[in-house]
Amino acid sequence: MDAADIVASVLVLGIIIVSLLSNVVVLICFLYNPEIRKQVPGLFILNLTFCNLLLSVSNMPLTLVGLISPGHPGGSGCCQIVGFLDTFLTTNSMLSMAALSIDRWVAVVFPLSYHSRIRHRDAVIALAYTWIHSLCFSTVATCRSWVGYHHLYASCTLCNDRAKAAGTQFIIFTVACHSLTFLLTLIVLCVTYLKVLKVARFHCKRIDVITMQTLVLLVDIHPSVRQKCLDEQKRRRQRATKKISTFIGTFVVCFTPYVITRIVELFSLWPISPHWGVLSKCLAYSKAASDPFVYSLLRHQYRKTCILLANKILKRSSLNTSSHWMENSVGRIANNSNTTDNIQPPSNKPLGQ
Repeated sequence: MDAADIVASVLVLGIIIVSLLSNVVVLICFLYNPEIRKQVPGLFILNLTFCNLLLSVSNMPLTLVGLISPGHPGGSGCCQIVGFLDTFLTTNSMLSMAALSIDRWVAVVFPLSYHSRIRHRDAVIALAYTWIHSLCFSTVATCRSWVGYHHLYASCTLCNDRAKAAGTQFIIFTVACHSLTFLLTLIVLCVTYLKVLKVARFHCKRIDVITMQTLVLLVDIHPSVRQKCLDEQKRRRQRATKKISTFIGTFVVCFTPYVITRIVELFSLWPISPHWGVLSKCLAYSKAASDPFVYSLLRHQYRKTCILLANKILKRSSLNTSSHWMENSVGRIANNSNTTDNIQPPSNKPLGQ
């Protein structure tokens, strides 16, 4: 192992740990809080969490083994299954993000009719489409034996020797797969979230106008209070822009290098550096670790649930500790009293009597 492989191994290990912990916390919040389960976005987040968890326990560990050991990680059958999961889970998670963005767009643009437009039945239909879409591509790749261990990415994924021999068929399949997943999701994210940002800025502008009119009427208001109101207006506008930038930016940063490398690999006459291939794969994996924070844990409802769970666990732990201490104290007192009772008082009789 050279220095680059060591760094990549540490990076993959860190991604596995963060992804497992954060996605498990999201799953616990979903199971603990009934309000989250009632909401339609909760179903999309649950599906995204399921994909990220399965990716963290199936694909990422094999990539770590591929970086550490020079040989082939796992057998051929195992690599076929993991390659199937790689295509299925990546495609499913991308489409789940697109479904979440459409849900947010409807909630912001049509707030009064949201519950009549987006129901649990509609969410189930959308999730069924994501599963069918993902299963189609992953099943075709597996049946055609286009999945296997790829040394460029040090992982079990698309493109092995038979896939390269397939020529035009594999090129069409790969371009179609990335066009109907990555490119489609990117277009949906940009269109929906930019419309959400436009509506949010419009509402912020209306609030700002009302605030300024109120400040003009309040002649005797202190300058510091006026400045705080103006600063709050600026923070409100920046908050909306930052959220939209995070949704779109994390998707682009994590998946674009990997998808571009895949497309370039099909047509390039020169070999691609394995270090770059592993790095692009690590970036794609990092989306599984960042999704819980982008879509769930930084939201008020999930933060509140995490705080309640933490307080409950700490309270139970403190109660157990205090009860254990009380039991030990009572036990020590009882032992002392028994010892005292066993001591006989000194006799007044002379010695020898």
